Amino acid sequence: MSETVTLAAERRDRAGKGAARATRRTDRVPGVIYGDKKAPILISVEHRALARVANKESFFAKLATVTVDGESHRVLPREVQLDPVSDKPIHCDFLRVGPKTRITVAVPIHFENDAASPGLKRGGVLNVVRHTVEVYCLADSIPEAFTADLTGLDIGDSIHISHVKLPEGVRPTIGRDFTIASVAAPTVYVEEVPVAAAAVEGEAAAAAGTEGAAAAPAAGAAPAAGDKGEKGEKGDKKPERKPEKK
Repeated sequence: MSETVTLAAERRDRAGKGAARATRRTDRVPGVIYGDKKAPILISVEHRALARVANKESFFAKLATVTVDGESHRVLPREVQLDPVSDKPIHCDFLRVGPKTRITVAVPIHFENDAASPGLKRGGVLNVVRHTVEVYCLADSIPEAFTADLTGLDIGDSIHISHVKLPEGVRPTIGRDFTIASVAAPTVYVEEVPVAAAAVEGEAAAAAGTEGAAAAPAAGAAPAAGDKGEKGEKGDKKPERKPEKK
């Protein structure tokens, strides 16, 4: 794999928290180069230069060159610590590698031919289980990325590591045939509207309104002949006729 990242670093004389804080105040990030059976080197890198390359997807899966006092070191970025509040880099670690160094590295995986997947065409969802695959290989043979083909995948189908073509000398750190992604059925939430219940309630309300209107007399209407009110009982009652004396 070609070396595409080059960083210029300066040597640090002291280690410790106090020295690291002093380095950060000069807008530089403290770091260390270690490995390959050599003594570690304390360095500092310009903040902007490190932030620019550390945001790339394959930064931790690519070899880089760090120059210190005119000397070049082939390294693999291992860790960039970020401030929990500002997300600015506050420390960086680089692993020095040789021509025969074998390392474990996480390689990103990309998916292609999603238009050729019947499951995705029918509204399925690609459920990505792993965005990277950890492999064991030589430092000079780190793949740029793995490619997974989605052609012919239907709903319920899965892609395993055995479906991905790996370069020679590159093997996964996991021994089993693990899942990388699957096509899941679409999950659409449909709000159920109680149409039947609403219709029944509407009919009942209409029937109740009709009965109430029929039972209540119209405003200003005279009471019926058979109706008896408190005043109507006395006013409508006829006096009894007494029998005539002979």
